[in-house]
Amino acid sequence: MDAPTTTSSAGSDGSGGNSGDWGWFTPSRPPAEERGSPDRQSDERAPSRPVNPIRPVGTGADRRTPVEPPPAPGPGPSGPRAGDRRVDERRVDDRRVDERRAPGPAAPGPTPSRREEHQRPDEAPAPQDVRPGPDSPFAVPETASPDAILLRRTMAEVEPISDKVTSYFYALLFVQHPELRPLFPAAMDAQRDRLFKAILTAARLIDDPDILTEFLTRLGRGHRKYGTQPEHYPAVGECLIGALTRYAVTTWTDEAEAAWVRAYTAISQIMIDAAAEDELRAPAWWQAEVVGHEPRTHDIAVITVRPDQPYPFRAGQYTSVETPWWPRVWRHYSFASAPRSDGLLSFHVKAIPAGWVSSALVHRARPGDVIRLGPPAGSMTVDHSSDNGLLCLGGGTGIAPIKALVEDVADYGRHRPVEVFYGARNDHDLYDIDTMLRLARKHPWLAVRPVVSDGPTNGLSGRLPDAVRQYGPWNAFDAYLSGPPGMIRSGVDALVGIGIPSHRIRHDSIEELAAAAE
Repeated sequence: MDAPTTTSSAGSDGSGGNSGDWGWFTPSRPPAEERGSPDRQSDERAPSRPVNPIRPVGTGADRRTPVEPPPAPGPGPSGPRAGDRRVDERRVDDRRVDERRAPGPAAPGPTPSRREEHQRPDEAPAPQDVRPGPDSPFAVPETASPDAILLRRTMAEVEPISDKVTSYFYALLFVQHPELRPLFPAAMDAQRDRLFKAILTAARLIDDPDILTEFLTRLGRGHRKYGTQPEHYPAVGECLIGALTRYAVTTWTDEAEAAWVRAYTAISQIMIDAAAEDELRAPAWWQAEVVGHEPRTHDIAVITVRPDQPYPFRAGQYTSVETPWWPRVWRHYSFASAPRSDGLLSFHVKAIPAGWVSSALVHRARPGDVIRLGPPAGSMTVDHSSDNGLLCLGGGTGIAPIKALVEDVADYGRHRPVEVFYGARNDHDLYDIDTMLRLARKHPWLAVRPVVSDGPTNGLSGRLPDAVRQYGPWNAFDAYLSGPPGMIRSGVDALVGIGIPSHRIRHDSIEELAAAAE
C-alpha cells in the first residue's frame, strides 16, 4: 500500500503518501557515484557544508513590478492549465542575481485549495498589519519569537493564493536556472504545489528546533535520491524569496525579508548536513529487480522485488518507488512483510485512475523489470519493549503494513495479543483475507475479523470503526491504522471515543494520503 504516517507508513497512489520523503530532484548520476563507502565507520560524521546567506532577486521595486504569475513549465498528460500565462522572461532575465544563491528546502504537500485571485501589487490597498486569526494554522503563540511572528504573518497572507505563489516560484526557478529543469518530472501538475506544504510546516516549527530538525533531517536524507546537491539550495531559496516578495504585498518588509533569510539559511543547512551524514551510511537509492508479480484482483497486484544490496527496514515502514516508465516520478508504498531472510521485499499496489506509478506497477511491470527504491521511512513500528496488545485496522491495501506488523510480532517471539480488523467494500475486495486467516490459524494470539461495508458477507457488516466498538475493551492495546484518508479520520475518532489515548494511536498521515491520491 502507498502512504506514510504520523508516528508514519505508506500505500498505493491512492491510499497513502510520505512525510519525510517529499522531493524536488531526481538522480542525475549513476548509483555508484552516489553511494557512501560501506567501509566507513558508522560513527564517522560528514563535515558541515556551509550555505551562503540568501540574496533576494533584484531590488524591492523590481520584485514588485506587476507580472502575472505563470505556471511552472513542463508538459504533462493533462496539458497546460487553462488560463495560465507565461512569465515575461525578459523581465526575469534582466534581474541581477548575486552569485551567492539563497538556500531553501524542498518538500511536497497536498494541493492547496483554489481561492480568489490575488490583487496585483499596483492594485492592492495600502499595507496593513495582517494578523492570523485564532483558528488559523499560523496563529501566533504568545511565546513566539520575533522571527516566527514575521514568518507566520507572511504565510497567513499568501496561503489563500498559494497556487499562484507556487507557480510564480517555479517560473522564476526555471527561467533563471534552466539547467535545473531536467531534474524535475516532465509533468508538474502534482509537483508544482508540493513545496508549499514544507514552507508552511517550517514556518510553524521555526521556534521548535528539535521537531524542525527532525522534520528537515528526514527531508534532507530523502532528497538524496533526487540528486539534490548543496548548490541547488541557494537557487531555490533565491526564487522563493522572490515569489514571497511578489505576493506578500501587505506583510513584506525589510524585517520580514531578513527573518526569511535567517530561517531558510538555517533550514537549508540542516538538510544539507543531514544528506552529507547519510551519504556515509547508505546509498541514495537501491536498484530492485521484480521477481514476482501476482495479480489479486483486476486492479491490485502483489509485487515482489530483490534489491541489488541489503535493504534495512522495519515492519510498518514504507519506501518510495520510481519506475522506468515514469522517470523522476516517485510514489510511496508500505512493505507488505517483515524483513525476510532471503532479502526480498513485497508491496501491495492498487492501480487508481490516472495513477502513473500504480498503474505501471499493476498493469505493466513483469519479472525482470528493474525499479528504484528510496530509503525506508516511517515510524508505524512495533514497540517490542511494551506489553500492550496491538489493535490493527487495515482498509483496502492498507492491510499490507498490518500484515507486516503481525509477522514482526511473530518473528520477535514475545507474543502479545493482536486484533486485526480488515475492512473492504465487499468480500471480493478482501483480496488478502486468505493470507490473514492462515496467520490467525497459525498463531493463537492473533484474531482476524473481516468487515464489509456494502453487500452480503460472511464476516462483519458495516463500517470498520463501528465494528471495532463492538469488541474490546481496548485500554491495554496500542492502535495501528492504515488505509484511505476517510477511514483514518473516522477510525481515530472512534478509537479516541472508546478511550485509547491519542499518543497510542499510530496511523498514516492524512494530508499525505490525500496528496498521493493522484
